[in-house]
Amino acid sequence: MNTKTTKTASATNTTKAKAVHPHGDGKSGEHDTAVGANGLLLSIEDVGHSLKQGIVHSLAGLTTIEADIVSLVRKTVSDTLRTGGAATGELVNVVHHVVMGAIGAAEQVGSGMTMSVKSVAKGIVMGVDDVGGDVVSASSQTMRSIIKHAASIGSDIGIVAKHAVDGVIEATIETGGNTAQAGKNAIEGAIDEAGKVSEMAVKTVKEVLSGMVGSPGNTLEAHPDAEEHSHGTVKKKHVESGRTAH
Repeated sequence: MNTKTTKTASATNTTKAKAVHPHGDGKSGEHDTAVGANGLLLSIEDVGHSLKQGIVHSLAGLTTIEADIVSLVRKTVSDTLRTGGAATGELVNVVHHVVMGAIGAAEQVGSGMTMSVKSVAKGIVMGVDDVGGDVVSASSQTMRSIIKHAASIGSDIGIVAKHAVDGVIEATIETGGNTAQAGKNAIEGAIDEAGKVSEMAVKTVKEVLSGMVGSPGNTLEAHPDAEEHSHGTVKKKHVESGRTAH
């Protein structure tokens, strides 16, 4: 065997591929390349562009999925309450089963509770509003049920609570409700339910929700789109630590 020829071939196989592309100034230069699925050389710029387009497509799909979950939960809640009535006892029962169904779906597809909990919370509140139910009470019951079930399956209670409260706030804003009151009840419900889990759970929930609407020491909240809707009047809110901005 020709040793020199073998070494040359080996070196050729391990040499990093280079592709020559013209620079903006008209000169030639080398760009790192990657091999595509079809065996053709792709410039790193092409790879980056393809990745960007893929992520944009995925995020667009995620947004659609979240909207579909909100719509489905909203319709389920409103249809059920119209049939059985929007009394407090019925509301608690409906919220409990909706949250249980959402958790079961998340576990079945392996997405985890945090992926859908915001949309579920938002859909519940909007569904209750559709039938003229007590949105403030629904906010509290929603958070209680979510915290309870999140703890039962070992989810991160802090992250789940944050996403769920975001959903409650968005729903209240979009339905023209009292954001401050709904947020206050939601957070109180979350903290109270966390107390049934452990002291650490209470600490976690309080830390994560600190600064949001209705949290201890804050009369307003840091949600970027939050507004208070009261008696048909919309008032923009500004956040300052521990007090209301005038």
